[in-house]
Amino acid sequence: MTPLLGVEEIYSAYGLSRVLFGISLEVFAGECVCLLGRNGVGKTTTIRSVMGLLRPSSGRVVWKGTNITGWAPHRVARAGIGFVPEDRRVFAELSVLENLTVAAHAARRSGRWTTDAVFELFPKLHELRNRQSGFLSGGEQQMLTIARTLMGNPELLLLDEPSEGLAPLVVDSLLEQVGELKRQGLTILLAEQGVEFSLALADRVYVLERGAIRHTGPSAELRDDPALRDRLLAL
Repeated sequence: MTPLLGVEEIYSAYGLSRVLFGISLEVFAGECVCLLGRNGVGKTTTIRSVMGLLRPSSGRVVWKGTNITGWAPHRVARAGIGFVPEDRRVFAELSVLENLTVAAHAARRSGRWTTDAVFELFPKLHELRNRQSGFLSGGEQQMLTIARTLMGNPELLLLDEPSEGLAPLVVDSLLEQVGELKRQGLTILLAEQGVEFSLALADRVYVLERGAIRHTGPSAELRDDPALRDRLLAL
């Protein structure tokens, strides 16, 4: 079975600071794969390397059989990969609805995700559709960032630390919403430090340490073996 996304022995750096050391992973259609590990181990750098925001110094990123290493981010997005960044980056001066409309025009991809569909998934955004996005709470901005990315009708959703900084009740709601995306068949690559959030969603996990993969396997292994989880993560 051919993976939807393949990352093959990538090394990435910021200037002279090397971050990734031979990262390889696979994501198959319909599954949720999680990159787990402490802050600073390379989870976000891996996501950025896939999205074209950082070009690996060596190795390949392969999307649906095509080498997309070094493609510009907008080209990666139009190929079907959607990115939800850690810092959200909503258009603060625009309303919720205007954010969604801009995203739909920029993506140039048709599909099931329309404003009605994202409002069904995020009813709170429908209530706030005319509110300026800069006045939303952190949780509401996170919903909007995911919704805005969905407007591009991606086949793969990259989620970078979606639960960071959110209140527990908001995290619970976000978990249900991302879980619904998974149930609908959307393929997800999740970078996340929150262990419980990750293991509730992921089919498989890659545990990163110092820019390399220390462990990979079914998420059930970590859920069912607290000693293994503590040894690998110890957060």
